[in-house]
Amino acid sequence: MSPTTTPAAANDPKSTQDKNPAVVLLADSFDASGIAALEQQGCKVHVDPSLEGEQLVAAIKEHDPQILVVRSTKVPADAISAGQMLSLIVRAGAGYDTIDINAASAQGISVANCPGMNSLAVAELAWGLILSCDRRIPDQVADLREGNWKKKEYAKAAGLYGRTLGIVGLGRIGLAIATRGQAFGMKVIAWSKDLTVESAQELGIDHCEDVTNLARMSDVVTINVSANPETRHLVNESFCKALRPGAILVNTTRGSVVDQDALTKAIREKNLRVGMDVFANEPSAGDKNFDDPIVQEPGVYGTHHVGASTSQAQEAIAAETVRVIKTWLDTGEVANCVNLATRTAASELLSIRHLNQPGVLAHVFEVLGRGGCNVEEMENVIYAEAIAACARIQIAGSIQNQDLDEIRSHQHVISVTRSPIKHHEQTGERS
Repeated sequence: MSPTTTPAAANDPKSTQDKNPAVVLLADSFDASGIAALEQQGCKVHVDPSLEGEQLVAAIKEHDPQILVVRSTKVPADAISAGQMLSLIVRAGAGYDTIDINAASAQGISVANCPGMNSLAVAELAWGLILSCDRRIPDQVADLREGNWKKKEYAKAAGLYGRTLGIVGLGRIGLAIATRGQAFGMKVIAWSKDLTVESAQELGIDHCEDVTNLARMSDVVTINVSANPETRHLVNESFCKALRPGAILVNTTRGSVVDQDALTKAIREKNLRVGMDVFANEPSAGDKNFDDPIVQEPGVYGTHHVGASTSQAQEAIAAETVRVIKTWLDTGEVANCVNLATRTAASELLSIRHLNQPGVLAHVFEVLGRGGCNVEEMENVIYAEAIAACARIQIAGSIQNQDLDEIRSHQHVISVTRSPIKHHEQTGERS
């Protein structure tokens, strides 16, 4: 919506923050610059990075925040329903699979993320893992620390120049990995849901229509897709069978994207090298025990889900989180909202030009309600000088002619038109 549009958000903060400061609960580690910025905005900020499970539920009940900010902390349904005022959950990062989106949506709570802010940090770690796999750097370090000198064994690296880098998912992280791959002199191929042959050519890379074929063609593969039901076990048995013997596979997205049983089998049969920053069963916050058997496989090099954990990335994520919160506090709109409906039940669009006077929209809604028409979405655009406005109301159901006449009868209504809506798609901002 434009700045001249009155949001029809159910969780508009204006109704709750005329006098009292917005309460923000930071249930995870968060850059100090972001905390200071939120306090400068007049927010009352509670910070407790240790919150999880029942403790998170208790903290939400105690502080009753309007805004919850998390990074790796899981936000289940019972936490979402624990407070009366919770209206916005911000994932201070890109992925949001740790938040119960369905539970938030069912209560009209907006969920936003911070896409792209950690792209360079994740790409840098991905390349650290690629190089570690190719040159077996962790193994060399371990031998040196144990007093072992094995130059002959470690002088067998394949090298990267002239080899093929396959990228699964060409978002901002994938693009950053591709740029660095080109700098290494590698041939880059990519598969991505929205990638076209033309856009790939503009980027100087090759387009691959099938993800399994990409695995078959690549010496190094990086996984950079979002975690969702469609990408669960995208790296499956078929994908692993297609990988070349001795290939390198790096995953810095989410553990759910990889079928670790299938990957373990391929590691053993094909002598794969694997770099992993994420795992299928990661410990919860505060738990220092980790016993995933895949890290015991020779040639597997892992890090502790730290792809975004650079000072640069955390400062950028904090700044974007503050921007999302400030925009919501100032306008009621949610930047980077990830749980807007992609399609509504709206079948008709009413366009009502009216004088900008109290009671007009109340009259319209009363008539629609009596007629059994549900308002699915609306905007009320105010024109220059604030004399007149136009309400565009999308409704489910068919309004009767007598109801249209009743809307027109209001003294401040200028005109009313209606038109059918076919396959309506929401136009809210997407990550």
